Amino acid sequence: MNLFSRHKNTVVLTVLLLSQLLALAVQVKRQTAVGPVRLIRLLAINGLAPFERMLIYSGESTRAVWSDYIDLRNVRRENLRLQAEAGQMRLERAREQEDARQARRIQALLEFKQQWIDTTVAAQVIGTSGTETARLLYLDKGSRDGIKVDLAVITPDGVVGKVLSVYGETAQVLMMNDPTSGVGATLVNSRLQGIVKGTSTGQLQLNYIMGDEPVQPGDRVVTSGGDRVFPKGLPIGTVVNVSMGRNLFLDITVKPAADLDRLEEVLVITAQKARAPDAAGLGPIRASDILAEHLPGVPQAPPGQAAQQPPPSAPKAAQALPAAERQRPAAPALPAAERQRPAAPAKPAPEGTHPQ
Repeated sequence: MNLFSRHKNTVVLTVLLLSQLLALAVQVKRQTAVGPVRLIRLLAINGLAPFERMLIYSGESTRAVWSDYIDLRNVRRENLRLQAEAGQMRLERAREQEDARQARRIQALLEFKQQWIDTTVAAQVIGTSGTETARLLYLDKGSRDGIKVDLAVITPDGVVGKVLSVYGETAQVLMMNDPTSGVGATLVNSRLQGIVKGTSTGQLQLNYIMGDEPVQPGDRVVTSGGDRVFPKGLPIGTVVNVSMGRNLFLDITVKPAADLDRLEEVLVITAQKARAPDAAGLGPIRASDILAEHLPGVPQAPPGQAAQQPPPSAPKAAQALPAAERQRPAAPALPAAERQRPAAPAKPAPEGTHPQ
């Protein structure tokens, strides 16, 4: 109390000065990038900002130290799991690479060749058949451009059809959704083969697939190459409906990969080239090596059974004798004195008799 009464004037003056400064800070405004701001607000922000940054930095540092150096219980377990998965993936990759090499060796051994698109001719669609019973296209390229009958017609999306007839400057194409067409097809997932034909309504149908085969909507259909017109592996379409039909076959409806109703440009495959698989780096290819990987070997006899088998040098004649002959004892040998005794002399005949 004595201290306050002693410095009463100084304290009162200090309070008045601070109050005046506070009032000025509230009234005075400073111009900033966002507009005029009161000085008291700037002072408060600038005074508290360092403390806030220090608190945030210390909190982040504490969390980083805890999560990166102290709380590592789950990290080790996760690391072990990832290492196991990486090892399993390496084994699967090595197995797949070996399977691929083996397939390439078998293809090279059998001189398996695939048909590859070598030359194409781009053509413009200039007309259609104009009827619902026939699905035909007319192209602006003909025999003068190298177009021939039975050449495959495709787009970048999939198969269109084949050349039906050729003229000098035009060609007629039979689309694959025509009822009289036929394209050799293969289901990608199950590798089942059939024939894709058109219906009277312009839809595609995959025929000759047995009713007990696993075919699902969404399965992709590609060319099989068996018709000798389309190269193997070109997209035909996707299965959209599967139902049981007549004669134990499935009715499989296929949506074409190419938009057959909006064709403007097509490609005509004028040349196909047979290419053998690349056998570089496969080493010597022998049929015996490939068969040895799949055929079971001859099991070896255990060591104990090998000693019990009869020797192969036993004479067959002795084995063919009857059991009584093989068991008959041998005749005893004569003594040496009996073998060396001389023969007895013959007795003379009595007189008056003649030898017989």
